[in-house]
Amino acid sequence: MAQALSAPRPCDLLVHNCAELATPLGTSALGGAALGRIQVQPHAAVAIVGDRIAEVGAEREVASRWSPRARLDARGGLVVPGFVDAHSHPVFVGTREEEFELRTRGATYVEIAQQGGGILSSVRGVRAASEEQLLVLLEQRLERFLAHGTTTLEAKSGYGLTLADEIKSLRVLAQAKQRQPVELVSTFLGAHDYPLEYRDRKSAYVDLVVHEMLPAVAESRLAQGVDVFVESHVFDVDAGRRILLKARELGLVRRLHADQLSLSGGARLAAEVGAASADHLEFVDDAGAEALLAAGVVPVLAPLVPLYLRQEREAPGRSLIDRGLPVAITTDYNPGSCYCLNMQEALAFAALRYRMSAAECLTAGTLNGACALGLGATHGSLEAGKQADLVVLDMPNHRRLVYELGGNAVRAVVKRGIVVRDAGKAVGT
Repeated sequence: MAQALSAPRPCDLLVHNCAELATPLGTSALGGAALGRIQVQPHAAVAIVGDRIAEVGAEREVASRWSPRARLDARGGLVVPGFVDAHSHPVFVGTREEEFELRTRGATYVEIAQQGGGILSSVRGVRAASEEQLLVLLEQRLERFLAHGTTTLEAKSGYGLTLADEIKSLRVLAQAKQRQPVELVSTFLGAHDYPLEYRDRKSAYVDLVVHEMLPAVAESRLAQGVDVFVESHVFDVDAGRRILLKARELGLVRRLHADQLSLSGGARLAAEVGAASADHLEFVDDAGAEALLAAGVVPVLAPLVPLYLRQEREAPGRSLIDRGLPVAITTDYNPGSCYCLNMQEALAFAALRYRMSAAECLTAGTLNGACALGLGATHGSLEAGKQADLVVLDMPNHRRLVYELGGNAVRAVVKRGIVVRDAGKAVGT
């Protein structure tokens, strides 16, 4: 007697009719040869129950086992994990296109900063703005992040540089977390620059960050991490060490802008303080790279920034990968050095400038970004049990992800199991 077939189980959403599904696998950041080892499955489907992935597999098999309440037709597109952008500065007022033009005429980032522009220009805007104004602008930007496929975003303060204005920025991020789909990981960046009122007494500002700002941020629980811009014209290694050791004492995740504009010692400091990530690394040397590898620090590279700053020096992406380091790729969206929030562009430029394959770029823009944010167990790949964050792209295969430059290929976005964009339109949050 033939055994009766089991009835299909109910699921909340079935993503089907995709030409290809491509994803890294696992819960740890991947480096070396493993960076490019992704699972590629043609004609796959994803069954989702609640906010979790229940099954990923061949469409015929998945469809036979699940009875969906709703379906998302990929229409022959590419399905990948939602992009995880591990470094951004989205809380600001006003743009800085005039500085962009100054750089096209030869001015450098540091020269503009020393003349009162750069970060301090954005500080004036944030200090003058209300929380309501900042929130409106932030939500507009987050809608654009989502439209371009970013489902999880690290977001920094850093344009206030007083306790009140930094807390204001972090409160705005906390409000935005509750009001829209993009998942935010907040970082306190009070050590972004020295405000004008402390330019002649920099050690006093470091004292302020260490003794007042950091304890207040930790008590408020508004930020998961702390970042420091370690560079010769802002916070040197000794100042960065004081701030980051205090952050460690308070149980806050450590991050650094490291070796971006010079060999400042930022990478070695990141290793010393047990940082989750060291970001930029355009000037990192062999000793710094080896220190990051030994300490398990994720390098977060921003390939669009040297382009915006008209710098010839770029991060040694290929060398870092070949050493075994698990690089992540970010837009570094901000008003000064990268006014671009499209991870598709960042990944394409990573392929062009760092000689990364499409598979390596996909891992760097999803799983490794998630691991840099401490989310590797739940984010960054399409596997049963992980959070159901995915993007449907108008592309036939994953190699097209870095081959196509310009525009936006996103057809649909699923966040926590809910279709939040479909055919370019928001469909509810």
